[in-house]
Amino acid sequence: MKAIFISDAHLKRATDERYGQLVNFFNDIRDGKVKPLIDSVGSGGKVTPVTDLYIVGDLFDFWFCNKNRIYPEFILIINKLIELQKSGIRIHLSEGNHDFFLKEYFHDVLGMEVFEEWADIKLEGLRALIAHGDTTDKTNFKYRLFRKILRSRLFYHFQRFIPARIRWILASVSSVASKEMTIENGDALVEKMLTFAVDKFQKDYDAVIVGHCHIPVLRHYTVAGKKKTFAALGDWIDHYSFLYYENKNFYLSYYR
Repeated sequence: MKAIFISDAHLKRATDERYGQLVNFFNDIRDGKVKPLIDSVGSGGKVTPVTDLYIVGDLFDFWFCNKNRIYPEFILIINKLIELQKSGIRIHLSEGNHDFFLKEYFHDVLGMEVFEEWADIKLEGLRALIAHGDTTDKTNFKYRLFRKILRSRLFYHFQRFIPARIRWILASVSSVASKEMTIENGDALVEKMLTFAVDKFQKDYDAVIVGHCHIPVLRHYTVAGKKKTFAALGDWIDHYSFLYYENKNFYLSYYR
C-alpha cells in the first residue's frame, strides 16, 4: 500500500494558483510521477504507483451542491479525481468545516469513500485515526454549535430546495463565518491537536492524521515501546504539502 494524504486546498476558482498546482499534482499521481522523500530508505528515488489518495477535508472552500447541479468551477478537479479512480487509485474524502454533505455525490454517484467524521482505518496493520480535525478543540463552543446546525438533517433538506445560485452564495457566506469562528494561532491549534493525538495513542492508535490547522507537522513518539505518528497535513494555499505512506512509514513532503 502506498498512500498520499492532503488537506485544505479551499478551492474556489479554477484560475487560482493552488487550483492549478493541485491539478498538476493529481496528473503526476495518475502518471506515477510523484516523487516523495523516500530516497533515505534506499529507494534510489524510484517512482512507485500510489494505491490510495486521502483528501482530509476542505478540498473545496464551500460545497452546498447536489448530484444534479455541481458548482461549475469544481468540475475540473472532480474530473481529475475520476481519472485517478479509473486508473485504479482508491479515493477517500473526509468532510471539513467548509465542505460537507459530500456523500450524496462523491459516494452515491462516484463510488468514492466519504468520511463524515473520524475514520478508523488500517494501513498494513497500523491503526490510524483520520479526520479534518476541526472538532479537536473542545473549548470552541460557538463553532461547535454552528457546525451542528449546518450539518443537521433539517438544514440538509432545507438547502436542497434553494435555487443553486442562491445556495452557492449562502455557502460562500457560511465559509466566511466558519473561518471567523475557527481563527486561531496555528501553532496553538497544533498543540491542541497533539494533546488529542497523545490521548488516542494511549488507546492503541498508531497514527493520528489531521488537517485544518494549515501547518505541516510530522512528529514521532514512543508509547509503551511502540512507535506512534502524529501528522498535520498543512495546506495547498501556502505550503503545497502532502504526506506519503509506504511500508509503515510516513514522509512529509512539498509539491512545487
